[in-house]
Amino acid sequence: MTSYRSLFRTPEFTPLFLGSAAQTAAGTVGGLALATLVYRATGSPLLSAVSMFGPSLAQVLGATVLLSGADRLPPRMALTAIALVFAAGTALQALPGLPVGAVFAVLLAMGLVASLGGGVRWGLLNEILAKDGYLPGRSVFNMMSGLTQIAGFATGGALLAALSPRVCLLLSAALYLTAGLALRLGLSARPPRSAGRPSASATWRANSTLWSDRSRRLTYLGLWLPNGMVVGCESLYVSYAPHAAGTLFACGALGMFAGDVTVGRLLPPGVRRRLATPLLLLLAVPYLAFAVHPPLPLAALCVTLASVGFGASLVQQERLMDLTPGELAGQALGLHSSGMLTMQGVSAAAAGAVAQLTTPATGMALMAAGSVAVTLVLAAAGRRTPRPLITPAPAAVEGSARSR
Repeated sequence: MTSYRSLFRTPEFTPLFLGSAAQTAAGTVGGLALATLVYRATGSPLLSAVSMFGPSLAQVLGATVLLSGADRLPPRMALTAIALVFAAGTALQALPGLPVGAVFAVLLAMGLVASLGGGVRWGLLNEILAKDGYLPGRSVFNMMSGLTQIAGFATGGALLAALSPRVCLLLSAALYLTAGLALRLGLSARPPRSAGRPSASATWRANSTLWSDRSRRLTYLGLWLPNGMVVGCESLYVSYAPHAAGTLFACGALGMFAGDVTVGRLLPPGVRRRLATPLLLLLAVPYLAFAVHPPLPLAALCVTLASVGFGASLVQQERLMDLTPGELAGQALGLHSSGMLTMQGVSAAAAGAVAQLTTPATGMALMAAGSVAVTLVLAAAGRRTPRPLITPAPAAVEGSARSR
């Protein structure tokens, strides 16, 4: 397996890594600040949860009309533009007196733009690295995300204690600008991976190809549903423990880091491939303890343990790449990212609605129970599905400028 050290000797890996780290830090600090701002203004667990994860809801629209751009736009230009749009949107949210409705309108626009980000970023990563390098490369990005979130939520919590949420949003906007600069200066001007202009029709054709295979469908559902429902649990941290939400988020990031190191580096391939279902169950089962409203130390322990299960996504992404033609790699990963984020937004809204009617603890326990049930159903369906060979893409989506 490719070593972590060799990844950073690969041209363009380091600037892509640093730009993504700055964006993760910006999203972490900005998301916590915005959720706190909305919760203070409205006292609503639902609106607080949706403000933090709501941009994900726009991903479903982007996935149906914009996602062909993941393979049909120059990667450097697309990634830089996305970072700058997020910088402008985050700064706009910091305006004093901005109505809550306007805040959510900006969030919707940002989520629509972000629907391209995952496909462009992970498609470029798949292009930069050798064939056996994607899994360790994605593992490094996931570990970076975990560590950045640990630092970001801890720092964000401290900043919110000392500064206003609006000042924290401006700091987040500055981090997005830094990310855009790193990506623009560090990446080379690569051509798009596929010929043709991005369009809604091209997006639909490629999505239909990706969705047509039963094994890929089950893989996508496994990437979207159990994970998304657990993020619904996370969306209630602010209302569950208003003064310690940063601690819970940091504990979750620590657990995610541990899971990514274990799955991405320590486990041999034969063992790793058998662990998707056990890890998805680990992701949800500890949250069932929230039914009895555990005290903060026990809640933090449950969150840390559960988040180790996020390592399942590495196993599932590896399988998705095995099942996908090279010329559709960017859109396949973009569809994974957009669907996952959409489900996270839907789950955050659902969890917030349950918490609004009951309590945040009850909402977390119910979302966890749903995640366990979905995981078991998908595991049973997967045992009845043979593993197919990769089939070539139809003529409607051929014409790749760069194929693996």
